[in-house]
Amino acid sequence: MRAVIRPIGFYLLLMLTAPVQAANYTIDSTHTYPSFEINHGGFSTQRGFFGKTAGSITLDRQAHTGSANVKVEAASITTGMKLRDEVLRGEKFFNVAKYPDIVFASDSLKFDGEVPVSADGKLTLLGVTKPVTLTIRNFKCGQNVISKYDECGADIRTQFKRSDFGMTAYLSSVGDEVTLHIQVEAAKDSVFE
Repeated sequence: MRAVIRPIGFYLLLMLTAPVQAANYTIDSTHTYPSFEINHGGFSTQRGFFGKTAGSITLDRQAHTGSANVKVEAASITTGMKLRDEVLRGEKFFNVAKYPDIVFASDSLKFDGEVPVSADGKLTLLGVTKPVTLTIRNFKCGQNVISKYDECGADIRTQFKRSDFGMTAYLSSVGDEVTLHIQVEAAKDSVFE
């Protein structure tokens, strides 16, 4: 039986037209810090962030599908004032002893072309789970020039009412609406494990 020899262009065409599988990414906890904004008595916007975040993202940019699972350690909250941080970790606010994690899970990403622009999912805070939509901006994938890892990153934003999750302390003086920002970076194939 004679072997069939095909030109190199044939194999290149096969490679270019082959379907791309979904890619898995592990969140880089050293470059992912959810931060929040909340009104303080009508006087100012107070801010803080969470220092410990973990999770995974799956993207299939050609099929326009994906998922995200993010876990934030509630006790890692930092506002720049030790006493306030202790109050926020206590029973009236995040109650970290009983509810150590804040979790977002989504298997419904919306795309504009091959770029994800939003994620519909569920946020669990204080043991209460509610639907939220994250807006995704400045999405980019490529090789990190320093680490040489294949990475994706984005800026993410959402708003919700803390009272919807049972966090009702001091609503007369501390705002109900919370704006959440997340700058996220994630590396392909779990290189940060």
